[in-house]
Amino acid sequence: MLPIGYKVLNTTPPAAIIDDAAVTTTEIDTLGYDYAVVLVSLGATDIALTALSLQESDTSGSGHANVTGLVYGTSTDIDGNTSSLPSATDDNGVFAFEVDLRGRKRYLDVAATVGDGTAGAFVTIQTILCRAKELPTSISDKGLTGCLRA
Repeated sequence: MLPIGYKVLNTTPPAAIIDDAAVTTTEIDTLGYDYAVVLVSLGATDIALTALSLQESDTSGSGHANVTGLVYGTSTDIDGNTSSLPSATDDNGVFAFEVDLRGRKRYLDVAATVGDGTAGAFVTIQTILCRAKELPTSISDKGLTGCLRA
């Protein structure tokens, strides 16, 4: 169950397969939230990603730079190992960025590039903003199209 005070963003909705190109993303405005989880999901893939990192900027739409510690292939993962870029055998894998937003720049973006394969890779990215300063209560405030609760 997601914590109360969350918002979901479809940073990269499901789309056509990507080959030898950057993944199109929507910038993430973190205003009003203290924590973010960014989930990069792969579908079928026949090629590795050549880049996967989380970037930040004080300005919307420009000036994004990699966040230290959030670059796959160079940063250390939560198990203490050097992370690896998603490979051609990571079909249906999920790669996460967990970010304490306190003291960070306001805007985040995912930099992801798919290598040149026979077909390429399916990539979707969702962001869950948590620990809201003001609790979102409606379906649209939560960034959802529908919401059921039991």
